Amino acid sequence: MKVIGLMSGTSADGVDAALVDIRGTGHALRVRPVAFRRTPYPADLQRRILAASADGSAADICHLNAVLGEWFARAALRVIREAGLPAKHVRLIGSHGQTVQHRPTPVREPGLGSIRSTLQIAEPAIIAERTGITTVADFRARDIAAGGQGAPLTPYVHYLLLRDARRSRLIVNLGGISNVTYLPARGTLASIRAFDTGPGNMLLDALVRRLTRGRRSMDREGKLAARGTVDTGLLLALLAHPFFHQKPPKSTGREQFGDAFLLRLLAASRVRRRAPEDLLATCSVLTAITVGGARRWLTGEVDELIVGGGGARNRTLMADLAAVFHPTPVKTLEALGWDSKAFEAIAFAVLAYQSIHESCANVPAVTGAAHPVVLGTLVPGKRGWRPVWC
Repeated sequence: MKVIGLMSGTSADGVDAALVDIRGTGHALRVRPVAFRRTPYPADLQRRILAASADGSAADICHLNAVLGEWFARAALRVIREAGLPAKHVRLIGSHGQTVQHRPTPVREPGLGSIRSTLQIAEPAIIAERTGITTVADFRARDIAAGGQGAPLTPYVHYLLLRDARRSRLIVNLGGISNVTYLPARGTLASIRAFDTGPGNMLLDALVRRLTRGRRSMDREGKLAARGTVDTGLLLALLAHPFFHQKPPKSTGREQFGDAFLLRLLAASRVRRRAPEDLLATCSVLTAITVGGARRWLTGEVDELIVGGGGARNRTLMADLAAVFHPTPVKTLEALGWDSKAFEAIAFAVLAYQSIHESCANVPAVTGAAHPVVLGTLVPGKRGWRPVWC
């Protein structure tokens, strides 16, 4: 079955679309990449998404849900053209959507008890209507309903595609938020450990946008950070954030490391009279150290680090990781034959495939859910939908 995975991360900079061929059932899947295409958001749309995530009205989020549905559909159609395939050859789309709120910390609700919540937008009905392809979305909600945090979900796919019989691997995703998956050698699905470690590209990108007044959206290859000097005092103050000391299961997002965190950081930097390059250098090391801190929650050795996500192209951040984990080898997903930029989108193609096969794809030991569940909500394509087992 040819399946598309669609993903937009916490940085809200565009839609990654991966087209893959998937065969097999259960945990014995074979996944072959076919095509990958990135569809960046216009700068104004990115700004509106980030603003809505911080304090958007119901009207803002309602409108953006439809707008992003169109963008995600456009991204799916573009990757189909990239592959040179007729749309009818693609059976399924898995869409993560765009997270605007993720609240894994329970909030007490009178008469109902403790409530966790998460919200991803990019209306799947629009994706299905524009493409004609059955679409699975809202992957996180079912895990939360089962008592989990709804994140991270990609560790299940890490286990399927990246485990090794001889080496214990720590898979590091340097996305807007950084997260890790520990795959012990010869381990089972129940033996993996995974959780968010804190801010990644989200904080670095936000600093660049603020410090350049929007002229740049990222520190390409970490060149600005490479010219800076780490402020040890500021670094220690940032490391005091309670999330870094919280025991897993744990996940986070813009709610803890968004605008409010950035404003506190900038205020502290003004008092300390630090140059923009120094702030970027300090936050790069912050990301590396908090990823390294994951080892306190692991019970085994790490034989190698495998890095994916947009941060894998940041040379300064990769060098900081190598320093934190020395002498453990640090590689990118390319060393295993996967595209670092595409892997998260591939993961949601796999999760959608498992959803329509009614295979549970959360990992309760990771998310804290009470039991395994089938993830996602299905919207049939306009050509009609028949379960693959018919």
